[in-house]
Amino acid sequence: MDFKTRLSLLVTADSLIVVFSIFVGYWLLVPTSSLLPEAIIVSSIALFFAHHVFAHIFKLYKRVWQYASIQELSAIFAAVSLSIAAVALIQIIGYQTIFARTLIVTWMLHILLIGASRFSWRLYRDSLIKGNPNKKRTLIIGAGNGGTLVARQLMNSIKSELHPVAFIDDDVSKQNLEIMGIPVMGRTKDIETVVAEKNIEHIIIAIPSLTKEDLNTIFDECSKTKVRTQIMPSVEDIMSGKVTVSQIRDVQVEDLLGREPVELDTKKIGQELTGKTVLVTGAGGSIGSEICRQVCAFEPAKLILLGHGENSIYGIDMELKTTHGHLHVETEIADVQDRERMFEVIAHHKPDVIYHAAAHKHVPLMEKNPHEAVKNNVIGTKNTAEAANNAGVNTFVMVSTDKAVNPTSVMGATKRIAEMVVQHMDVISATKFVAVRFGNVLGSRGSVIPLFKKQIEAGGPITVTDPKMTRYFMTIPEASRLVLQAGSLAEGGEVFVLDMGEPVKIVDLAKNLIRLSGFREDEINIKYSGMRPGEKLFEELLGKDEVHDEQIFPMIYRGKTPKVEVDVVYDLIQQFEEFPVERLREHTLDLAHFRLTKVKQLTLVK
Repeated sequence: MDFKTRLSLLVTADSLIVVFSIFVGYWLLVPTSSLLPEAIIVSSIALFFAHHVFAHIFKLYKRVWQYASIQELSAIFAAVSLSIAAVALIQIIGYQTIFARTLIVTWMLHILLIGASRFSWRLYRDSLIKGNPNKKRTLIIGAGNGGTLVARQLMNSIKSELHPVAFIDDDVSKQNLEIMGIPVMGRTKDIETVVAEKNIEHIIIAIPSLTKEDLNTIFDECSKTKVRTQIMPSVEDIMSGKVTVSQIRDVQVEDLLGREPVELDTKKIGQELTGKTVLVTGAGGSIGSEICRQVCAFEPAKLILLGHGENSIYGIDMELKTTHGHLHVETEIADVQDRERMFEVIAHHKPDVIYHAAAHKHVPLMEKNPHEAVKNNVIGTKNTAEAANNAGVNTFVMVSTDKAVNPTSVMGATKRIAEMVVQHMDVISATKFVAVRFGNVLGSRGSVIPLFKKQIEAGGPITVTDPKMTRYFMTIPEASRLVLQAGSLAEGGEVFVLDMGEPVKIVDLAKNLIRLSGFREDEINIKYSGMRPGEKLFEELLGKDEVHDEQIFPMIYRGKTPKVEVDVVYDLIQQFEEFPVERLREHTLDLAHFRLTKVKQLTLVK
């Protein structure tokens, strides 16, 4: 029904309740009287008007009563009590007395009938929800604020497919109690038993502040049940405004492998970005696009999205216009290998900060196409860095990789040479040039996770190169935030290294994905295919002599700046640029050999 119809019904019902209450109250006290005193008639009229005044003040006609709770009951109590108090005041003024017993009975009837008229809507709605046999019996893990919020949300939603029937909580004081009529039936170790006993069809982990270690423990228990398990958003996502508490989602591998979020120095980052012009190369890529999202939170004066692929740039441009439509965002389709174009774009926009995320990063592909790796990763970085110097950019941040340490691949070697170019530019330029080095990013394009997911969907097997192979992993948002933080800490010439935590075995990652997909490890086979060209069994973030033991910021280290053999590096680049196209690949293969000798020597601190 529309608002006017609803308002008319409520006002009519309340008017009848008001008159009924005071007359019945008087009749209960004086049942033999056939005449009504003038004072009672006057009081009924006064109560009629007083009730509607206070009902308006406490918005009794604007509340959605099918969701009625303590707050709505408090509003009814206040409106009725103040209405009775107003009538008592009128009786004192007009009759120098108060019909106390009549007003008390009237107050009780008034509360009872007004409350019943409102909460009957809630009772009717709840009966519809509980009477739906198609809802899945749901176990909520966590009987704290998060768990009770989820339970209330599910119980109040007719559209929800889930119905909470039990809580699990490790708090001893909550055992054997009931919350909103739902029993707390045990602790984490009892999940499998409770699922069987209560015929559970769905599990929700509802502890937003859960540590990664505890989440892994809980998920291990949940995975024994073969019941679909979902999770509340993390505190980090809730605080950032990305999601609301009630947005339940599937558990992702990032939840199990990520680390605890670090609190950023937003003031320092804001000083670097707020009101400034920021340019991001590779803005359509996994890291570049997330850097753009993170930069928008700091209200730059202008953000330039630069990339070679028009579709990816179009995608992030449309997204930012939807989420940050008030910001000035521009797009530039340009290839970092095109020196003239890069100088033109950067000179035109004159950015204060450049985040250089454009790169070829796929190790096996770059082994087969080393010339493209050099053109994009080395010459592209050189072009962008020199254009930044020419335009007087304040800070240039290059996104690098752990594969640049003691490189055994073309990709790693080209990224290390790019780091050297950036370090040399810092020496000769007023611009602050820095590099930020980190490992594999969960869910980025070309990462192993999408491949594993496709293999699982096909029924297996999952191909892992070697059972001993380990990698460092970091989520895309975490890596991008720390890139911004490292950029704000730049003094010039540093190679910042992000603390990647403990390395993860690729085979363990595969097993996690199997469980997250609802399978057992014996249902999806893991096949070992052998190491590919250019790969290492393990990655390093810093060479032995590069490490500063202390963190300059939580999860950020500053590597010692090694001496760069500029002449050798630039001679190599010049030779590459001068080779004719028909001999380009041949010369690049010489560079591939060079990476195993000279580049490795150049990465060591003298």
